[in-house]
Amino acid sequence: MTFRPDETDRKILAELQADSGRSLDEIARAVGSSKTPVWNRIRRMREAGIIKANTVLLDAEALGFEATFFVLIRTSEHEADWQRKFLAALRARPEVQEAHRLAGDIDYILKVRVRNARAYDTFYQALISEVRIYNVTALLSMEEIKSTVALPL
Repeated sequence: MTFRPDETDRKILAELQADSGRSLDEIARAVGSSKTPVWNRIRRMREAGIIKANTVLLDAEALGFEATFFVLIRTSEHEADWQRKFLAALRARPEVQEAHRLAGDIDYILKVRVRNARAYDTFYQALISEVRIYNVTALLSMEEIKSTVALPL
């Protein structure tokens, strides 16, 4: 049976998305409940797989990762062996923050975060040495206007 969060669960999730480092007391106060029921709901949502992980968001630019590239990939190869190698190559590269398989003219889009253009070229050269790619277009993001991992609950 699928877990269906109710309104209180959604309030708790919204609070956790805003700052999961806050105490249970603070979260309970914000959602109008007490600590134990909030903890039980959080535990249930973890068990149901709704809450995947607690993590920390880092400031990429403050850490020297100043370039974000969106990489559009077209391939002429769709065999299982090629796809397995390609996906393994992407998963092994920490520069790849997101990877999506697309419908349409472009097969994949990657979000790649690196220190600079030279670092992107190193990434690119390594990727094409591991798997054959028909066409690659890299788009440099000039400015990040909005970025969030929060879901619109």
